[in-house]
Amino acid sequence: MTVYFDDGTVRIRSMVPEDAKAIFDTYMSYGWHPDMANYENYYKEQEAGERLVFIPEYEGKVSGICTLVLHPSEGPFAGNGWPEIVDLCVFFHIHNQGIGNKLLDVAEAEAAKITDHVFLAVGVHSGYGPAQRIYVKRGYIPDGSGVWYQGKQLGQYEPCVNDDDLLLFFSKKLR
Repeated sequence: MTVYFDDGTVRIRSMVPEDAKAIFDTYMSYGWHPDMANYENYYKEQEAGERLVFIPEYEGKVSGICTLVLHPSEGPFAGNGWPEIVDLCVFFHIHNQGIGNKLLDVAEAEAAKITDHVFLAVGVHSGYGPAQRIYVKRGYIPDGSGVWYQGKQLGQYEPCVNDDDLLLFFSKKLR
């Protein structure tokens, strides 16, 4: 296990297999529809060196997740060598503790070891409002390709649904 950050209250570490269930159970408690296999695959991809998985602990308890895909294959920056921050989430009961910013600090520091840019996608519905704000405050800039839906750039006047698959991509220069 790798520890990326620890100030005595918040610790950010790599994923261990048991984290998948903690994340799954918390998301279920929100009424979301998580897929346990998704989080189990994150662990496998971490172990294979394809993805870094950052697990924050607040006062010793798993409190969210953030991942860094090292060689993304989708989105406007796919194939250019920039890693992608994916699935940043801090559990609701501990919002406003600075954990999201610490996760981004760690993800950006790890990305900077690879290249000078990082990118991410964020949903456009109101549930993503806090994420949209934090990314802009941290210097992320929309890429200008418009919205993407279900993995593809959405053309003008094409139909879509304002769900978790309707995204805007942002990038940030790290150094």
